[in-house]
Order: sequence, then C-alpha cells, then structure tokens
Amino acid sequence: ASEGKDGASAAENTPPRVPQGKPGERSSVFYSAGQFFFEYLVVVSLKKMPDGHYEPKITYQFPKRENLLKGQKEEEERLLQAIPLFCFPDGNNWAPVTEFTSETFSFVLTNVDGSRKIGYCRRLLPSGRGVQLPEVFCIISCLGCFGLFSKILDEVEKRRQISMAVIYPFMQGLRESPFPAPGKTVTIKSFIPESGTELIELTRPVDAHLEHVEFQALLQRLSPHLILHIFASAVLERRLIFLAEELSVLSQCIHAVAALLYPFTWAHTYIPVVPECLLDTVCCPTPFMVGIQMRHLERVLEQPMEEALIVDLCEGKIIRAVGDEEEILPGKLQNEMLISLNRHNNNNNEHTSEQVNALVSEAFVHFFVRLVGHYASYIKWGRSSSGTFQERAFCKAIASKSCRRFVKKFVKTNMFSLFIEEAEKSRIPQEGNG
Repeated sequence: ASEGKDGASAAENTPPRVPQGKPGERSSVFYSAGQFFFEYLVVVSLKKMPDGHYEPKITYQFPKRENLLKGQKEEEERLLQAIPLFCFPDGNNWAPVTEFTSETFSFVLTNVDGSRKIGYCRRLLPSGRGVQLPEVFCIISCLGCFGLFSKILDEVEKRRQISMAVIYPFMQGLRESPFPAPGKTVTIKSFIPESGTELIELTRPVDAHLEHVEFQALLQRLSPHLILHIFASAVLERRLIFLAEELSVLSQCIHAVAALLYPFTWAHTYIPVVPECLLDTVCCPTPFMVGIQMRHLERVLEQPMEEALIVDLCEGKIIRAVGDEEEILPGKLQNEMLISLNRHNNNNNEHTSEQVNALVSEAFVHFFVRLVGHYASYIKWGRSSSGTFQERAFCKAIASKSCRRFVKKFVKTNMFSLFIEEAEKSRIPQEGNG
C-alpha cells in the first residue's frame, strides 16, 4: 500500500460491540490460497437524519444474502450493523463538499467464534456536479493483503466514475477467481464500455507476513528512538494511544507497530481508528492499542485512565509516558536496533518500500531470535507428543543479566504464552526424540 494520492493504509479495528473471541486468540491473518477473494462489497452512504446530523447507512450490498440459516443471519446482521460505524468513524458532523481527497484504510471485525473479517475501505466523492457527501466502498474479506485490495479498490473507483453498473461484472469476476498463493498472480478479465476488455493482474507479495504492512509510514513520522520506546511498551503489552487526524495515517502506523512484534501477535484490544462513540475505550484497564483522531485529544486526556503511552503522530512526539521506556529493552540490543533503524532512516529513499519492510522486520525478528530463539530446546516432549515448556530453565540459560531481566517479564506476556502454546502443540516428529 503506497502513500499515493489516497494515503493508502492498513488498519485492524476490533469493535467492542462485536463480541470478541476468547482472550488469547491469534489475531494474525494467515490464509491458504484458493479461498474466495471477498465475501461482499458494500457501499456506505451518509443519510441526513431529522436532527440535521448525518448517519452512515449501507445503501448497497453485493452479492445479496438471502439463503442464510437463522444463526448465520444474526451473526451477519451484527456484522452489517458494525460496518458503517467503521467506514465513518469520525462522527456524524459532515457537510456536503465539492472536493474530497479519496483515502484508503481498513478495519477488522471479530466474530463470536474469534474468526476475523477485514473491511478494506475507499472513501471518495461520487462523480457528478455540485456539492456532495463522500461515500465508502467497503470490501469484506477474510484475507489479509492490503496492497492487493488497494489495487482492487482502484479498479472499483475507476468504474465508479463511469457507472455503478460497471462495478458488478468486475466484482463477479473477482468472486469467481481463487485467491493466489504468495508470489503468484491471478488475472481477471473485465469489460468496460468504450474501452473494451481489460486484463487486470493481481499479484501477492512473496513474503506473506509483510503483505499488510508499511514500515516507512512509521519512519517518516517518528524518530528511531521513539519507535523503540513504542516497541518496548508493546512488547510488555501496555496501553498505547496514537493520535493523528487522518484515518490513513492512524491505521497505517498502528498496523506497522503491531507488525514489529512478529513472530508474536498482539492479542488484546486493537482499534486503529476508534469511532467517536467508543472513545471511552481508553478507560479500559486491560492492554490496548488504539488510534484516535487529534480533534478528540482534550476528551481523551480528561478520561480517567490507567498509565498509557500517548503518541502524537503529527508532531512525532510522545505526549504522555510511563517514564521507564528507555530502560525496558536490554541496552546492547537496543543500540544495535537503533543503528539499524537509523541506517534505513537515512537511506534517502534508495530502497523500495518492500525493501524497507524486509530490512526493518529483520532487525526486530533478530532481536527476538537473540533473546528467546532458544525456546525450542526447552520444550520437553512427552510420549503423547505434547510438549511442556520449561520456563525457569529457559530463563536461566540466558547469560546476560540485562537480557535475563527483560525475558523474565516477556515470558509473562499473553503474546509469549500464545506462541509457546502453539509450539507445544505443533511438534514436528523428529527421529530419536522420545
């Protein structure tokens, strides 16, 4: 997703109103190829209410959902009620305009069973003369690949300029195509009046865990030093609040922060653009990572909240901190990461965004490998092939005092427990291991 005219970004929102999955469910989005590209496309428009305010409503849905079972219907209803709120999270004080820069962002809804659906949104002004209200084209999919869906939304926007009727054959073609494997391409034929049949190629990046991320967004707005303070807070599962005015900036930066934790996964509340009506999320005593529009800063600071790290993405500074952020990560490793981040920061755009993603990710993965990479040797396997993690021996094996001090805290986090739980279950049978 590039910062083009629409400031494309990726976000994951887990709305409190859609029941959450069980605590400790993995939020990472790994999918097999060959699935449907998307479940449906909805158009969300602003409708004027009697009190003069505008309310977002779904005005179009493709394909129509008719033959659903009763239980499915309720689940579907709940999902469809939440979508408009996240397409227009910035409240209902809208007014018709003649110009509006289209923007791209995405959110995540969690189902009752803990499965997740992503909404990829393009907010734009319908073509036509005079003042109008923006509308949102939102594609609901179980697949996490922001770059790919940005390209699909480009095609939707192009067709929208001609006529709504031209969108449907394209979406139908997409629905009938299998989702490609990483590094592979799928070609979709699409007919447009006046210009004939077009072939649209959609390619997935080779590295699946980076296909939903843009690290450059963070490096452009925050110094490497601050990025490490934020990373340290996230690693210990604290409360993080990010502020910016644009949805695309918020969602893009928060998505990048969550991706720094790879191969671990943030398993708590995660709402890159908090809808206005859910602002009291910041009073929550549990860990969260949320994005709030700058216009709500006063309201946020007035809320009775526990210790949190508040980051201003416009000014590139920290507004409120716990105070120990500098001391969380082991000094030597922190310096190595700082050197690495500074290098990418000063490369004067010599690297493509994919290269920056790979280099930044590598520095953080290396940090985890150095500290906890020996975990596999401390899983004791029983006869039944289920493993038990030997936590004390694992921590004791770390020679450096500062590293051991950090790891003792890290092993208590939800993300480490989840990771180890998976490892205890997923033994690859090896010869001679009893």
